[in-house]
Amino acid sequence: MVAATALVVALVIVMARGRLYAPAVSSVDAMPIIATRVETAPDEPGTLAPYAGLGAWLDAFDYSPAYGPNGEPALDAGVTVEEMDAAGVKTIFIQATRFSSRTAGLLEDEWVLADILLRAHQRDMDVVAWYLPALDDRAEDTERIAAMRDFSVLGHRFDGVAIDIEADPEPTPEELERRNAALLNISAFTRDAASGMPVGAIVLPPPLIEEVNEQFWPEFPWLDISEFYDVWLPMSYWSGRSDASGYGDGYAYSLESIRRIRERIDQPNAPVHGIGGIGGVAGERDFTAAEILASIDDYPLFAQSLADAGAIGGSIYDWNTQDEHARQSMQIAFMRGAAANLPAAPDWVPAEG
Repeated sequence: MVAATALVVALVIVMARGRLYAPAVSSVDAMPIIATRVETAPDEPGTLAPYAGLGAWLDAFDYSPAYGPNGEPALDAGVTVEEMDAAGVKTIFIQATRFSSRTAGLLEDEWVLADILLRAHQRDMDVVAWYLPALDDRAEDTERIAAMRDFSVLGHRFDGVAIDIEADPEPTPEELERRNAALLNISAFTRDAASGMPVGAIVLPPPLIEEVNEQFWPEFPWLDISEFYDVWLPMSYWSGRSDASGYGDGYAYSLESIRRIRERIDQPNAPVHGIGGIGGVAGERDFTAAEILASIDDYPLFAQSLADAGAIGGSIYDWNTQDEHARQSMQIAFMRGAAANLPAAPDWVPAEG
């Protein structure tokens, strides 16, 4: 019965505002994109709903063939979407492109992006595309953001776009001036280009750049960029913070990050989707590891911070660094734990830059 009703798309034509092109050829060249009962998506107004509830994160190293060993992605797209759906995930935040020579076009492999987008929408999951710009006013940054906006498969589009705002720490005064100017430019461009889509700001946690290392990004232009973003997503990764700092338990780092962001942008009720992590495993954190992963024992505290701050959603970065127990713990936190009754996404009035 499934086979009879399945829509098998062997060749997906992607419409991008006046131009037609086929997804890039890759190691998954002949892979059919199978979406049961997927229909052409109607045009609908954007909402902040994609940033509400439980999210999950994929970066290019997780799903893109260009970043996997021997041209094979680390995760199987179809299996991953099914697992996320089973774990209660409402939104997939996917790094749709990287500024790297390994990314052949403006986006990562478009066959795989199309597969993930269709499978997610089939399950009533949203997909938000994100990108880490170079912040040096190069044209390629804006071209990649425009490509995320324009990506469309059978009328299905990304449900939002988000900009990952981070850079090398401790810039010189000259570098800082250029960086802040570039950030304002890319923020204004994204707000204008993503008309009809909610725009998220994935930001460094204020305690990191104001307290842990004051020279990390001095004079971050919070208020200057606030007019361009609809939702704030602080990267409150407590796994690398010591207990002695007061920020090592999943609660204080997240709560204080949200509080300070709202204060810095002068919006006491700004919509926030908190991000915790990194990853999650059972047991204690291993500070000798190359990548220090969070203990899932702290997940309930992270969920409580979201509830106490009135955040509309939350997630752990990233999916591939969470073991099965970690994923289940987040599902429980959002089903019947502290994050079960987060505020609904507010009515969306797009920010105007």
